[in-house]
Amino acid sequence: MKSLLRKLVPEFMMNWYHFILAYLGALIYRFPSRKLIVIGVTGTTGKTTTCNLIAQILNYCGSKTGMATTVNFCIGGEEWINEYKQTMLGRFKLQKLLRQMVEAGCKYAVIETSSEGILQHRHRAIDYSVAVFTNLSPEHIERHGGFENYRAAKLELFEKVAKREGGIGVYNLDDENVESFLAIPIKRRYGYCTKCRASGYRAAMLENKHHIYDIDVSPSKTSFVFDDEKFELPLIGEFNAYNAAAAICVALSQGLEIGQIKRALTLARPVSGRMEIIDEGQDFAAIVDYAHEPASFEGALKAIKNFNLKRTIVVFGSAGGGRDKWRRPMMGEIADKYAEIIIVTTDDPGDEKPGEIIDEILEGVLSAKGGSAVRLSSPPKSSGGKNRERILKKNVFKIVDRRRAIRVAVDLAQSDDLILFAGKGGETWMNVKNGKKIPWDESAVVREEIRNKMADIPVIKI
Repeated sequence: MKSLLRKLVPEFMMNWYHFILAYLGALIYRFPSRKLIVIGVTGTTGKTTTCNLIAQILNYCGSKTGMATTVNFCIGGEEWINEYKQTMLGRFKLQKLLRQMVEAGCKYAVIETSSEGILQHRHRAIDYSVAVFTNLSPEHIERHGGFENYRAAKLELFEKVAKREGGIGVYNLDDENVESFLAIPIKRRYGYCTKCRASGYRAAMLENKHHIYDIDVSPSKTSFVFDDEKFELPLIGEFNAYNAAAAICVALSQGLEIGQIKRALTLARPVSGRMEIIDEGQDFAAIVDYAHEPASFEGALKAIKNFNLKRTIVVFGSAGGGRDKWRRPMMGEIADKYAEIIIVTTDDPGDEKPGEIIDEILEGVLSAKGGSAVRLSSPPKSSGGKNRERILKKNVFKIVDRRRAIRVAVDLAQSDDLILFAGKGGETWMNVKNGKKIPWDESAVVREEIRNKMADIPVIKI
């Protein structure tokens, strides 16, 4: 129904519709953001983890904080799962949550602010005080009509903060797009970098520019130096050093001491489905991650390559609904670059045929490998029909059913292998045709299949 309305209703009318709803929601809940210090985090990857780290630091340091992200919500010490499958809630739900934060005595609100939310004016009636830029890479290109428009949507958050007296901007100075964000005249600005690619005059003029270096990633933690202070956090991946640096800059902008911030980060809790380690006592490693677009997918695979394990097995797919089809073969190429065993499966197909989405991904895998499809001589009954399952050359598998793909990956894993289950992360639903949602908990499914293997419950062999 929503997609039909978008086609029938002129764009300018839809804009006014979203604009009016944004202010109506704020009016009904009495403009709650005016009583909070609101921190907006935007970018392509790292938003959810950065939000969680900021909220955890602020709560640890005694400032009650509320938060809304793709994965979870929190008000102080109370946390619950985001089951709406929206990065940024609709106007009424978001304003209601902000009102609940005010009534609970929160000082801060940390809001993951998406380009889609900005397109629909959900940010309009929120009084942001701080804007954080994590990074930018192509995503939602069809929705925005090009990368320039996608970036322009992100810039609106910084333009909003620039209008506020005392507004604060936090920037990843290693990102090649940062100059566009720095061009917006926010008075107080904090930057962080390892390489400091932002060599332009705007970056050079930053008074609060912080360096991160000596990043070391292990299977259980990431350590790095921020200026002259060594930090450790129980999250894995070089990208988490960047996420932590953004959170540190926000904390410093609020007058917190570096020692407090360091202690808070040693206690950081991983976000469900964000490089989440699954440990059921098995002799191989298993990680569930949300990586669903090329930049985050490659970042996750690069991170686990540092663990020096035997083989990498990756299970992944790509979303349907016509979203960013260009990235499907690219994801396949990235998988081929880093993984020894590749299992391509269903993600959120929507009204597209899952098998066709998988085939578009496999174009990237097979073009890199120079392989071709080899159909199973006797497909298992559970395969669901012709061409539902295929084994391809060079340890590449097409398995449409995601649970079965997970089962096969676990069965193939040997001692000291690592499996990355990418794409679903901490999501609680899988979107299929006709708008239907199927309950899905990736971590729970992975744990169950690992326990089955350890209990010697037989699986169907491919």
